[in-house]
Amino acid sequence: MTDHLTLLNPSEWTDRSAAAVNARLETASAAHIADWAVATFGNGLIVASSMQDTILPHLFGTRLPGVDVLFLETGYHFPETLATRDEAARRLPITLVNALPTQSIAEQDAHYGPRLHDRDPDLCCALRKVAPLNRALEGYDAWVTGTRRVDAATRAALPVVQWDAKHGLVKINPLALWSDDQIEAYQAEHDLPRHPLVAKGYPSIGCAPCTRAVAPGEDPRAGRWAGQGKTECGIHS
Repeated sequence: MTDHLTLLNPSEWTDRSAAAVNARLETASAAHIADWAVATFGNGLIVASSMQDTILPHLFGTRLPGVDVLFLETGYHFPETLATRDEAARRLPITLVNALPTQSIAEQDAHYGPRLHDRDPDLCCALRKVAPLNRALEGYDAWVTGTRRVDAATRAALPVVQWDAKHGLVKINPLALWSDDQIEAYQAEHDLPRHPLVAKGYPSIGCAPCTRAVAPGEDPRAGRWAGQGKTECGIHS
């Protein structure tokens, strides 16, 4: 896609221009969206991955070898998440960017008291996810996420391409329309590193203290912040 929207400077993107691109790409394949993103932004994009799956690192790493892949290292991840991250970094042509909070867990405990995630999960997410993300996105023109419409009711109208005014850059969601079956098929086709907890009843994986397995038939995100009335960490809202 080589039109005037592809040639926009970062400062020229707006809600309107992003919506125009979204209207044309919404029904495109994830591969086509990734091709457009790489052609448009090149090394000016960064790919965010929670490592619940490694589809985005593969999708973009094979098109832009050495692409920056952002991982929010909260200090609270399951060991399996860190192992999946490390395997992806070994096997895929990516550059891993670990975004760290300004405080260690011990320093946070000393400042706010132990187990802040139990008492004020919003503040804990703000300190260990949102603020590190904000810092990590500085200097980029676009970021790629793995959010999907089926993830939650709050994401039912998620665009493929949108203007992220909060961070001042374009946000690209190439898997927005994907089903769980498509996620599984892509991983199987490309023999990607697998997060072992997914097969053990964890369809949505975040920090270990705030994530549990879900029962058959439960909402996939019921295991996130269970019993706390919280549904989002804040990085996509």
